[in-house]
Amino acid sequence: MRPADELREAVEAYLGTLSFTPELGDLEAALRYALESGGKRVRPILCLAVAEAAGGSVEAALPAAAALELVHTFSLVHDDLPSMDDDAVRRGRASAHVAFGEGVALLAGDALLAEALRLSLTYESSEVARDLVDATLGMIGGQYRDVTGDDTDLDGLHRLKTGRLFVAAVRMGLDVAGIPESERAVWLALGDDLGILFQVVDDLLDGDGYAARLGRGPASQLADDVAGRARARLDELAVDTRVLRELVDLLAVRTA
Repeated sequence: MRPADELREAVEAYLGTLSFTPELGDLEAALRYALESGGKRVRPILCLAVAEAAGGSVEAALPAAAALELVHTFSLVHDDLPSMDDDAVRRGRASAHVAFGEGVALLAGDALLAEALRLSLTYESSEVARDLVDATLGMIGGQYRDVTGDDTDLDGLHRLKTGRLFVAAVRMGLDVAGIPESERAVWLALGDDLGILFQVVDDLLDGDGYAARLGRGPASQLADDVAGRARARLDELAVDTRVLRELVDLLAVRTA
């Protein structure tokens, strides 16, 4: 099993060599800019770690993992737009719409989503593409709830907006490894836990969401409880889960 830092290196190398559709022309610069803005690549690393733990290969899972990261990046480019969160800075540098203009950023996000779908369709089976599309639609549905202020069910909102890509990372890794649906329940529950854990810790860092709704103490306890539940899921899996445990620990204690 490759450790998480090696999986991240594999993701970065693969993203760096991606060939985009030639018809995009100079728009490719905006796609590259958005993709190269940093980030921990948690979702693609999770996809690769699951695929390898379940008996698949990292190399076979790289297109699926990259497709996830392209969808995530598309969502960030659009989230930063003035009509959405209106964030001028993303990870320490100008957001895409500030660097390239709003119209170009909008098109870059569209292109990232289309390129993600194109990558997911390189597999012989349609499973990877289907799961990516389902997760993307769920994410968009969660974002709609967020921008319209429909946050009464905070768990439901975040299971869509954040959690669906985490569950998809697990599901797509299992797709690549050829794990039948009847053997996926614990794996998918793990993905759901990781999505909630990511969001609660994110809210604790930002002081909003769960932290604002519950208070910092209860939100911190929720993060501990979800991390413990995720570790218990891993105990149920009869595979090498060292890298997945590493990911749980990283998500539980991250500082940015």
